[in-house]
Amino acid sequence: MAKRIAIECSHAISLAAKLANVDVVAAYPITPQTHIVEKLSEYVADGELDAEYINVESEHSAMSACIGASAVGARVFTATAGQGLALMHEMLFIAAGNRLPIVMAVANRSLSPNLNIWGDQSDMMASKDCGWIQIYAENAQEVFDFTLQAFKIAEDERVMLPVAINFDGFYVTHVIEPIIALDQEEVKKFLPPRKIPSYALHPDHPTTWGPIGLPDVQTELKRQLEEALRNSKTVIKEVWKEFGDMFGRYYDFFEPYRLEDAEIAILMMGGHCGTARIAVDRLREKGEKVGLIKLRLFRPFPDEELIKLTKNLKVLAIVDKAFSPGGLGGPVFTEVKALFYNQKIKPEIVGFIAGLGGRDIRVDEFMVAVERAKKALMGEKIDKGFMFLQVRE
Repeated sequence: MAKRIAIECSHAISLAAKLANVDVVAAYPITPQTHIVEKLSEYVADGELDAEYINVESEHSAMSACIGASAVGARVFTATAGQGLALMHEMLFIAAGNRLPIVMAVANRSLSPNLNIWGDQSDMMASKDCGWIQIYAENAQEVFDFTLQAFKIAEDERVMLPVAINFDGFYVTHVIEPIIALDQEEVKKFLPPRKIPSYALHPDHPTTWGPIGLPDVQTELKRQLEEALRNSKTVIKEVWKEFGDMFGRYYDFFEPYRLEDAEIAILMMGGHCGTARIAVDRLREKGEKVGLIKLRLFRPFPDEELIKLTKNLKVLAIVDKAFSPGGLGGPVFTEVKALFYNQKIKPEIVGFIAGLGGRDIRVDEFMVAVERAKKALMGEKIDKGFMFLQVRE
């Protein structure tokens, strides 16, 4: 029976992986995700989880072990953060290209320099084009639910792709929050054991995986991956609806807040959405028609859905917690700018960079972003369309 418990967010992920009855966990400790795999190792050592826990010498090896385990048909989980994800980078392409339904929790952390263990989204954004489904969570309940859902999405025969569940380092990972936890029987009804695919590696039926890809096949392989990733939106919707029908918590690609009559909206992902809601409420008290759009699904990007959701907006203020040095702004900003380029009716789009290296984004800073977005509506342009919101003078 589902019950309300208080739990550290990292342990909520561990609990979800345990309830999913994973077969293999391969991981290497790195702040701020270490609590996740520590808890899983306890479950295995105490006999609460019948799984193979593989201690590896690096994150590159962790993903390599996950790839091998998933290829033979095991249900596989790992977790990492920051430089650990960067070290996995080579193997992320292999996991996606070989269509392996690995689930990975990413405790989003800043990348060097300088050595920074605090949370922004630069780690996953540096790996955003590896072919993984990427979902962003705001709190412990979402992380718990998304982890369970990720296995069902990834293992669907129409998908067969790895899934990364992203959440803010420290702002989410180390916070104790209430969640509605599920029991083993409830999870079994929602998530049956993984069906071993007919093409799984087996010594009695040897096959070749990942041989050299000559120029005459590589384009087709990449096209197939692109189609699978884009088409996964259908399965994600189905799984989220099934989960909602069973447990009463419904999810969508976006979570709008006070958007009904809004003229200006903040668009962002992750844990700071809660602070943004407070800013929206305070601006509403002043008579400002402001709303918030929380983006949950970054890959595949929900393009048509965003166009429909923003059709009545005049300004869209996008807050990124990562950026591309020398580029044209943050990754969400550039994605949305590209999406609306050929649209006849579109909002003014303004980008902001904030929260780098784990710096807190305060309520008044969200309010400054909205004020700056209003000036853009009046014709005052920002150079290249984006600005750093928190640079000290």
